[in-house]
Amino acid sequence: MGYLCAVEREEPQRGRAVSVQDVEPIHDEELWTGEEDGDRSGWYCVRTDPFPCPAPGCTFIAVFMTAAHLVLVWEERDDPNLLRHAQRAKEVGRNPRVVSYERDYGPSASYYAWEAAGRPVHGIRK
Repeated sequence: MGYLCAVEREEPQRGRAVSVQDVEPIHDEELWTGEEDGDRSGWYCVRTDPFPCPAPGCTFIAVFMTAAHLVLVWEERDDPNLLRHAQRAKEVGRNPRVVSYERDYGPSASYYAWEAAGRPVHGIRK
């Protein structure tokens, strides 16, 4: 069983505790897996200090900016969206670093493919 939903925009805030209310698992949809074939070695991603997946009951610990447990990648190091996400990670104390993506980091998804797919994330629907 997979979980899937679109991300609603909310500005991150340092030290803010968030509780998930009205959580409803999505039973009829498959977990979004991004693009199946592309080798994105040499693209760029944002490494962070470890942080837990926000989905209830999920034990996944991310060390990169992820969506549905896929490392988000950008083709250009100075992509405005990459820099915006790195800045948000900095604002919430995740110590972001832009690094060159390597396959050993795990499965990846192009940020723009993720956005075109409706910004799906793992685990929750409001």
